[in-house]
Amino acid sequence: MHIKLVAVGSHGDVLPFIGLGAELVRRGHEAVLAAPAPFAQLAARAHLPFHALGTRADYDRTLGVPDLWHPRRGAFVLFDQLAPTTEQTYDWLARTSRPGETLVVASTLGLGARVAQDKLGLPVVTVHVMPLLVESRHAAPVMPGIPLAHLLPSRLRHWLGRGADRYVIGPAALPKLNALRRRLDLAPVRRLRHWWNSPTRILLMFPDWFTAPQADWPAQAAQVGFPLVDRLGDTPSLNPDLSDFLASGPAPLVFTYGSAMRQGQAFFRTACALCRSTGRRGVLLAPEAGQVPLDLPPGVIHVPYAPLSALLPRAAALIHHGGIGTVAQALAAGVPQLVVPVAFDHFDEGLRLRRLGVGAMLGRRRFTPVRAAQVLTRLLDSDTVARACAEAQARMTRENGVAAACDEIERLIGR
Repeated sequence: MHIKLVAVGSHGDVLPFIGLGAELVRRGHEAVLAAPAPFAQLAARAHLPFHALGTRADYDRTLGVPDLWHPRRGAFVLFDQLAPTTEQTYDWLARTSRPGETLVVASTLGLGARVAQDKLGLPVVTVHVMPLLVESRHAAPVMPGIPLAHLLPSRLRHWLGRGADRYVIGPAALPKLNALRRRLDLAPVRRLRHWWNSPTRILLMFPDWFTAPQADWPAQAAQVGFPLVDRLGDTPSLNPDLSDFLASGPAPLVFTYGSAMRQGQAFFRTACALCRSTGRRGVLLAPEAGQVPLDLPPGVIHVPYAPLSALLPRAAALIHHGGIGTVAQALAAGVPQLVVPVAFDHFDEGLRLRRLGVGAMLGRRRFTPVRAAQVLTRLLDSDTVARACAEAQARMTRENGVAAACDEIERLIGR
């Protein structure tokens, strides 16, 4: 069976698929990854054949749109930029797939794979890396852009989510998707968040202790645990300057706003002010230096990238946007987390961390040096938080989400 992996998105979306591909190749399978062009080098490092979706300029242009990070308007930016990728994915699968010999494993936004499934009959496995992407009346996730949504009953949150489908997600995603389907003589999609689930198999890459399974989840869904794959990122180890910094003093606060963020200036200004006012050391992770102040306080260092699996065990706490990959790495390291959410799943992840007792959340406007210092002091001085972090860390050591996902894929191949 020839396995085609389709991953659309940023590092947090693509790295799990590089991990899946590397493990499938190690097990003797033939696999190839289709993903945005900037990830070609990471795929090559993992010895994974690669097909580029779009160009690096396309990827950078999408990340550079400020509204991408707006809780409501971001959906229109995302799906507008996604439309060419959907068609490219379908064309690639139609051109290179062999009936009866090809299995497609696709990320949530790999919509071209679902189009190929409907048109060509290809078996497709949908991979959701975050709980937000799975609907449930009983335990509805928290959608972005809805004030105080976490205080509402689950069924009301679910109803609001259906409203978002009709008035936000549908208008943003469906016109161009259905134009492609019309050219292929396919019926239109009515509701994206239902259609994007493959009837073949759905893999949920988060554990049941983080998100409990629900009776109204699709019957073909299986939870497999977090994919801890940052060793396959830009560099597998800490650079010498960062290693020397960590060895020269007490455990620092670590700040990141995600690899795709290009509008993090205010976040990193507050990070510097927080370190200055509390006297704590800090590590600022930002891929572009323009987001970070030029006059860093003493005891604060900026690096474009560091593998969190190597950095966080030596940190006091992590302050971040709430991306699911970052969440998982901090759980594995056993460090408390302060989430400053932006859009997408960030609000939902922050609330799950709060319920687990391992973190807290502050809105972007409330993320000031004074408030952040108060919240971090409570997190770092709490024995209850320390025990919850240790318990989560112990659970993480017993899981291997990538291996479990590959087991599911092999079982599907066997059938």
